This record gives sequence, structure tokens and C-alpha cells, in this order.
Amino acid sequence: MDELSLTLVTDRTQTRGRDLVDVVRECLADGLPAVQVREKDLGAADLALLCRRLRELTREAGARLIVNDRLDVALAVGADAVQRTGTSLDVKDMRGVAGNRLRIGASVHSLEEAVDAEAQGADWVVFGPVYDTPSKRAYGAPQGLERLATVVRGVKIPVVAIGGITPARVGEVRAAGACGVGVISGILAAHSPADETRRYLKELASSTS
Repeated sequence: MDELSLTLVTDRTQTRGRDLVDVVRECLADGLPAVQVREKDLGAADLALLCRRLRELTREAGARLIVNDRLDVALAVGADAVQRTGTSLDVKDMRGVAGNRLRIGASVHSLEEAVDAEAQGADWVVFGPVYDTPSKRAYGAPQGLERLATVVRGVKIPVVAIGGITPARVGEVRAAGACGVGVISGILAAHSPADETRRYLKELASSTS
């Protein structure tokens, strides 16, 4: 799933005061293949408004738009996928509502959760945090590369790694079997998000999973 090689997970508090939509636009222009909208403080109406702006941009760029948690918003804005979290409906319930209109990713923190998500019909899982990172400390200690590799071996669906992944670490998470990486501050808080997007893509292109 090349479109999951690099997913920018949004957090508008980490853009150094820049408009999130403008930042995403720049990254898409430099080849970003997927955007996951993760703005947990927004209500449904404001989230849908943001997602519609990003839907237009991702469609023009041929990139994937994923909405975190909110199945209703994902369907309303014509997103490509929804990302299931620990507070969302189960994957099987999401599938029952969305049918084939959306692909479904699942955020997991263990092999058991990954296996369960696959059994329920998830199209991919996002596993982490692999390394220490402030945005993921609430979800526990870093999982490390060995646990990432264990999850990859334990499921047949693609595994995206997230949590503290810098361009320099792309090679080792890919070597552990991850199909791609999810990035938040590594791109959003960079001096030039577009330049950093290119750095990640360059490392991904030169690595193998």
C-alpha cells in the first residue's frame, strides 16, 4: 500500500503558528501520499469543515484522506478512510455502517489488538509508539523495534509505524517490516514541512520492508 508509506497525522497546535491547511497543501505538493485528520478537540461541524477543505486538496493531489475516529464525519465529507481508535466503534461495527465506502485502519498498541483488528476486518493497523515522543506518551512507554517486528509477523495486513520516527529512523522501522510511517511533529513542527516531507519520502524510497 504505497499510499500508506507516509501519513501526515495532523495536530494544528504543532504547526508553529502556521495555518494547518497551508502546511498540508505544501506537503501534498511535494508528494505526501496520505493525510490523517486528528483534531480531537473539534466538534463534528468544525471537524467536517476542516476535512472538506483538506478533501479538496487531497483529491487534487491524488492523496488519501483519513479521518481519525469519526466515522460520521468521514462519510459526510467523502473521505477515503477512517482510523479506528480505542474510543471508536469496533472495526466490525464501522464496517457494518460504512460497507465498502471507506477503508478502515486501526490504531493498536499490542499484537493482540492487531490480531483482533485484522479479524474484525481492518485494512491496516497503525502500531506504536515505536520510539519516545511527547505526543504519544499518554499511550504508554515506547514499544521498540522488536515489538513492531512481532506485530508485523503476527498479521497479514499492512502495519504502519508511528511515534518518534525521524527520517534517520525510517530504514530501521522498514527493516522491521513496517509498510510505512505516520508522522506528526516531525513534519508539522519542522522549519520547512515540505522539505521534511521530501526527506521522509527519500528515505522511504531507499529502504525496504
